[in-house]
Amino acid sequence: MAVPAARAARAERRSYLWKDSHNAARLSLHAIAQLNSRRWRTHPTAQVTMAEMTPAPGCNGTTMRTITPGSGKEITKGSTATVHATGVVKESGQKFWSTKDPGQEPFTYQAGVGGVIKGWDQGCLGMKVGEARELIIPAHEGYGASGFPAWGIPPGGTLNFTLECLKVE
Repeated sequence: MAVPAARAARAERRSYLWKDSHNAARLSLHAIAQLNSRRWRTHPTAQVTMAEMTPAPGCNGTTMRTITPGSGKEITKGSTATVHATGVVKESGQKFWSTKDPGQEPFTYQAGVGGVIKGWDQGCLGMKVGEARELIIPAHEGYGASGFPAWGIPPGGTLNFTLECLKVE
């Protein structure tokens, strides 16, 4: 009986990964690693490498990449930004927050002044309205050695955020 249950669980994971592979803006690096390691290479956007990531200015470990370029107003220090955000724990692939989930709203914050975790605060600077960006934030620029257990972020957890800039004031 254990073999069919294990097959069903693998099939469910493959189905989940296949759906995500068709929306690269939401595909976590954890899922990408699973796709690449199992040779499920049916979609070209699923083959993202760390070489495509660039260091975030003002950070020591946070990396970023533009998924979709924007053309509107730019997020600068002190500006008020409104974004859609989806956060995934890189080590487990578990989503811990998304402003696109039912009952959630876009997130508004003051940029570059320390109101959010450092990797996000610095990694979003320079985003333009309409831009989608991925950030990989190591623990020391995220929730640190303590993590954030209430959200399912383990101690020392690396965060993978996908952000979409909606408005800058």
